[in-house]
Amino acid sequence: MQGHLADGLVEVGPNGRERYYDSSGYGRPRGDGVVLDPIEAAHLLYRGDLDAVDGAGLQEFLADNDGIVARFLVYKDLRQRGFYVSPAREGWVAEPTGVDFVVHPRGDGPWDGTVEYRVRVVGERTAVSVASLGDAVLAVVDEESELTYLETDRPAIGGDSLLETPPDVEGTLLGDRAICWSPPADLYGRGFYGQPLDGDDDALQLSLLEAAYLADRGVLSVEGGADAIESRGRSVEGDRFGRRLTVYRTLRACGVVPKTGFKFGADFRTYETVEHVDELGHSELLVRVLDADAERSPRDIALDVRLAHGVRKRMVFALVGTDSVRWLSVGRLTP
Repeated sequence: MQGHLADGLVEVGPNGRERYYDSSGYGRPRGDGVVLDPIEAAHLLYRGDLDAVDGAGLQEFLADNDGIVARFLVYKDLRQRGFYVSPAREGWVAEPTGVDFVVHPRGDGPWDGTVEYRVRVVGERTAVSVASLGDAVLAVVDEESELTYLETDRPAIGGDSLLETPPDVEGTLLGDRAICWSPPADLYGRGFYGQPLDGDDDALQLSLLEAAYLADRGVLSVEGGADAIESRGRSVEGDRFGRRLTVYRTLRACGVVPKTGFKFGADFRTYETVEHVDELGHSELLVRVLDADAERSPRDIALDVRLAHGVRKRMVFALVGTDSVRWLSVGRLTP
């Protein structure tokens, strides 16, 4: 059968509906015929199920429409995995801006109105707005045309590590940390604040984030108060300190204990439950703090995900806005 390109779609005449839509879920019906997205037409040309589009075979068609090549590769892969796939076109499927495909559950087609995945296609060199993710699978096409699927969502963050800390803990600012010389035992033991200066010593070293949080809550007293700690923090790492402090406070308010994620290349590792440090389990999340408007390359996102997966944790991005923190979770996906 032959196709004809008109208004950005490929039209196939009589019997096209039965052959392509009814039997295999390609395109959308138009009378006895069917209209195809160019990517669907390319796939039918690739399979040999469509003879030509305006006389052009697959090679010529892709050469004339080279902007669809990355999406074609993803579409082809998903079809080969046994899914019916619908291009996210206006009037076909109503999906968020930036979604390229709707993948239907195995056994379902476009006529069922069901969704297994929403897929956004990007090349490995394309910067991605992190805030735009969360409701789609990111399909990354690398320079060798290999595909990586990254599942993104917006998780609920919470735990039950809420310690009622006593006030009037004395501390001293020393460089880029604070020292509590005689802290209550529960501050470290059950709150998991700081690290002992020495295994057999009562003194406790606090990061500037921990110190600022405790001072703001009226627990820790240092010369100059919370303002002095935050000023020290900003002198050490600039505006990044303020974003990290916002996320630290939010995590603690959610009942989650954040600790440094430096060894894992992240801002924090987190614990949902801390009853006592002597009975501490594995941390669950790695958290990277970003500005709400941040963009990242797919390569950097994939590196974060691989690192987290390698240490059996989930990668979460904390997007810090003017007065809120949004969470984005990212993990590898095999459709």
